[in-house]
Amino acid sequence: MTLTRHWIVGPGALGRLIALRLAGTAEVTLIARRTLPAEQTLITPEHAALVRRVDVAHIEALPSPLPDVVHLTTKAHGAEAAHAALAGHLPEGVPLVLWQNGFACQPRLSERHAGPALCASTTEGAHVQDDARMTHAGHGHTFLGSLDGRHGELAARLAETLASAGLPAEAVDDIRVRLWRKLAVNAAINPLVARFGIRNGELRDAAFRTRVEALLAELAPILAAEGIAPPDGEAIAGWRRLVWQVIEATAANRASMLQDVQAGRLTEHEAILAPLLSAAEQHGLAAPDLANHLTALRARADALAQPGGGC
Repeated sequence: MTLTRHWIVGPGALGRLIALRLAGTAEVTLIARRTLPAEQTLITPEHAALVRRVDVAHIEALPSPLPDVVHLTTKAHGAEAAHAALAGHLPEGVPLVLWQNGFACQPRLSERHAGPALCASTTEGAHVQDDARMTHAGHGHTFLGSLDGRHGELAARLAETLASAGLPAEAVDDIRVRLWRKLAVNAAINPLVARFGIRNGELRDAAFRTRVEALLAELAPILAAEGIAPPDGEAIAGWRRLVWQVIEATAANRASMLQDVQAGRLTEHEAILAPLLSAAEQHGLAAPDLANHLTALRARADALAQPGGGC
């Protein structure tokens, strides 16, 4: 099966990054709920301007021909609704790639989709400047695989397609572990930077360092109970090393959750924090700091839902 035609559903920072990179070698259509310019500019990490023309279609008026693969790049809280809007228009067997943070919608959509479903865990960094211009903030790496261990050949072909477009990727057979590792890193960083309005590097300051360490102390036993080891397998020391390495490497970044807060959008707090708290409850583990962050972010979401609550 060739992977020539790609639909990118969800034209946020990650979706547009994937679309603009793929547009140099494949047929790409951005599927959105609003009108976007067909000509898009990507500022690369090397500060070059990459200009691409990308077809844009409304999710209520899907184009033809149908895609060879669908990339679902909405935020986690919008993924299931977006899939429901698409599913009836796709023939059985079209592959779906889930690019969401956290570990909430992936199991449900992997079961629900009438075709192969892959999950992606990526460290690519991007942010939107406006409807026609965005920045690829830093090169990363993407892992692809299915939760049930199938579709390895498909994952390998898609990884090759992404890599040839400038997004290094590889197929793996342990994508669940990769997703939970990223979940742990996000849980230690994103709630803090989102709540306090700081860049990742400011977590190194004394006032925030202790807060990161407190979260790590809660995260390590939850992950151990779920059978998720850090990359070097050294329990809490391994998680501590991984999280602080990410903070150092992304010191200048505004995390996606902070970007959402500053733009008055809903955040992915449920997808990132709720699975960890559910696992903690299941294993009889205390996680008061994680719970406090989730409570605060839920209160913000409730305020946004009130009339006049958004930006």
